[in-house]
Amino acid sequence: MTTPDASRILDIATGYMAAKQLFESSRIGLFEALADGPRTAPQLAEQTGVSPRMARILADAMAAKGLLARADGEYSLQPDAAAYLTGGASVIDLAPFLTFLSEISYPHWLQFGRTVDTTEPGDLQMDDARWGTFMAGVMTYNELHGQEFGRLVDLSGAQRALDFGGLSAAFAIEAMKANPGLSTTFVYAPGFEDGVAAAVDAAGLSARASVTTGDTATTAPEGEYDAVFMNHVIHRFTADENIGILKNLRGAAAPGATLTLLDFFLDDDAEQRAIDALHAGEYLVIDGTVVYPESEVRGWLADTGWTVRDKVALPGSPRVLVATAA
Repeated sequence: MTTPDASRILDIATGYMAAKQLFESSRIGLFEALADGPRTAPQLAEQTGVSPRMARILADAMAAKGLLARADGEYSLQPDAAAYLTGGASVIDLAPFLTFLSEISYPHWLQFGRTVDTTEPGDLQMDDARWGTFMAGVMTYNELHGQEFGRLVDLSGAQRALDFGGLSAAFAIEAMKANPGLSTTFVYAPGFEDGVAAAVDAAGLSARASVTTGDTATTAPEGEYDAVFMNHVIHRFTADENIGILKNLRGAAAPGATLTLLDFFLDDDAEQRAIDALHAGEYLVIDGTVVYPESEVRGWLADTGWTVRDKVALPGSPRVLVATAA
């Protein structure tokens, strides 16, 4: 009988080493230093201000993880690193999200043992500076989610959208870019309206958008919409609150309207999607919020007048349950 090798266990157990080296590579500008072409370790050291030894350690680690290529003593960017890790040259600069992971999330996970024993979140010990880092990271991650949402979720034919209770306007913005006939009414919790309006204005879409506020758990939106966005909402509320929200949204939906419900889910597939399962731990240890089982969420939808017709897994991002107003 062949003894299984332990590679998978070791990959998981040493994953924090790769994460920390990614965070530090981003912090010192290693990827930005390669934006104009291949460099040797000494050249990277000169451009980033670290020692040649440190530059080689980081560059080799990133090459081993596939973010860089190494040939003839020079390092170069792989396409994903070029797209997301090169600062101003990026399609989306993920540096603020990596800073959040390094400075907020990663050290907070040191409290995870207590969370496992108590099912209680840790203590974030936030001040204004840490909140700034937190929100910059979360909004950057949402920008990535929004990009994939706009690319992979088909809303063709929709004209009147309601974006309800979310954290970021990125989803609706990308949907509006992909669908020139689509206008959006944003109903967000008080305190988010200025950020939403600024994002819509920066995207050049103010003429097709209106922004108002309302308590997410209780507000019954007015109007009749053929597309409804409920993105990154359910993990922040209890089951009963989510059922109430879905009922209120059904009341604002035209017959046949499309609902997109985006979040991480625990599934019942043969193999659990890893990013969702990992975020179940992240959300719990950070602030006690919930990654719900997909089967439970589907039950809420059925009970509130929605019929699920599709599930879309966004790369590097949450999944979307796409439902129709019955």
